[in-house]
Amino acid sequence: MLIAPSLLSCDFSRFRDEIIRVDEAGADIMHLDVMDGHFVPNLTFGAPVIKKLRDATEKPFDAHLMISEPHRYINDFADAGADIISFHTECNSDIDATLRLIEARGVKPALAIKPNTPADAVLPYLERLYMVLVMTVEPGFGGQSFMPDMMEKVICLKKEIRSRGLDTLIEVDGGIAKNTIATAAAAGVDICVAGTAVFGAPDAKAAIDELRALCG
Repeated sequence: MLIAPSLLSCDFSRFRDEIIRVDEAGADIMHLDVMDGHFVPNLTFGAPVIKKLRDATEKPFDAHLMISEPHRYINDFADAGADIISFHTECNSDIDATLRLIEARGVKPALAIKPNTPADAVLPYLERLYMVLVMTVEPGFGGQSFMPDMMEKVICLKKEIRSRGLDTLIEVDGGIAKNTIATAAAAGVDICVAGTAVFGAPDAKAAIDELRALCG
C-alpha cells in the first residue's frame, strides 16, 4: 500500500516544512488538493504555490484538481511539476480532450469520481489512465467520515482492470485512518490518501508505519 499524505491537512503556514516532514516520515506520494471554490465550495491553492514547493521533495506530486474547467490549467500544473494530474469526470471540461492535454505533457493522467458517480464513468478511458481516484467522502473538505460502500466501486474497477490486463492503480481519498485502511486494502486499493491520520498524529512516521502495517 502506498501512502499519500493529503497536504490539505497540513499547517499551511509551514507548507514547505510539512512536506519535508512527511517525506522524511516515509510518505510515498504528496497529494495536493486543488479547489476552486466553484466545483467544490472550498478554496485552496493553485499551480504557483505548487511550483514553489516542488523542490522540497523528490517524491511524486499528485495534483487532484477539484475544479470546474481543468483543461484550462493542465499546462500550468505540468509546468509547476505535477507528476500525476487527476481531474473529475463530473467537471465541465471535455474528458478526452483534457486527457490528451495531460498525455501531451508527459504527465500521468488520472480520473476521479465523486461518491454519487458510478464506476462505469471511467471505463471508456481506463486504458489511458495511470490511476483512478475513488472519493470515499464528498470532495471539498478534510476530516469527513469514510464511506465503506464506495469499496464496491473499487472491487468493480479492480476486476475490470485485471480483465483488461492493465496496470492502472486505484487510489481512495477521504476518511482514511487506522480503523478504515484495512477495508480499503482488502478491496484492492493501491494508494490511500491520508490527511488527519498523518498530520494530526504526534509522530508522522509512526502514523504512516502503522497505516501500512494495518494493510496486512
